[in-house]
Amino acid sequence: MTHPIPDPRLDTLDGFRVETDPAAERGDIILDRPPMNVINMGQRDQIRAAFEALDHDDRVRVIVLRAEGEHFSSGGYIKGFLQASPEHVSHLADNVAAPWRASKPVIAANQGYTFGVGFEISLACDFRIATQSCRYALPEQKLGQIPGSGGSARLQAIIGIARTKDVVMRSRRITGQQAYDWGIATEVVEDSELAAATARLVDELRGFSPLAQRTAKKLINDSENATVAIGIELEGHAYSRLRQSDDFAEGVNAFHEKRKPEFSGR
Repeated sequence: MTHPIPDPRLDTLDGFRVETDPAAERGDIILDRPPMNVINMGQRDQIRAAFEALDHDDRVRVIVLRAEGEHFSSGGYIKGFLQASPEHVSHLADNVAAPWRASKPVIAANQGYTFGVGFEISLACDFRIATQSCRYALPEQKLGQIPGSGGSARLQAIIGIARTKDVVMRSRRITGQQAYDWGIATEVVEDSELAAATARLVDELRGFSPLAQRTAKKLINDSENATVAIGIELEGHAYSRLRQSDDFAEGVNAFHEKRKPEFSGR
């Protein structure tokens, strides 16, 4: 189990590891800096490189971001913000957006403290599975700061301005259950079920056409801030292109023949 593509940034991983399981068509980025999985400044560059490597690995269909231990991440290394240059800090949001930019589906498996950048990078993923112990928070106000890696913007798009102000301006913690009720988490499970729930979602996503999944993710991302009319126009163009794909023909034939489709990604 190693990272799949040579990249100098991944020669010595700092605070996390990368595993691939070709049989499950799965690639995992695993936060592993006990006990709180604090994410330091340099680690953010490496995590971005890891997402890019897995996104280009043909053996991987689904990417999972998870963590070892009781907590997903208590957030960033605080002193690092004072030590980093303004130019470096300006790239933080770009690094955290790596799962959003990835063409493949990305699942965040969240347990325990999921604070600060840990919450922000989870918000950039496509699916969030939260456990009962999970606590989401953007606590930057307690430091005289605001979220700096897309946290407030992504959260507002999901839960609206009033609830985002409540979370950000009060540094409020949200339970896994409340995150599910508000639409932040796509699933909430017991802590002991997190690994199994993640594996089930990976297997479900693998069953679809990879071409259709990439198209759907890009379309939804691209039309996030579009008007309904523009979104419908973009959807029509994407739909028309997929009509010409081998996967669409296979899906239609499999439906009529009452069998499971065998998608090729073409």
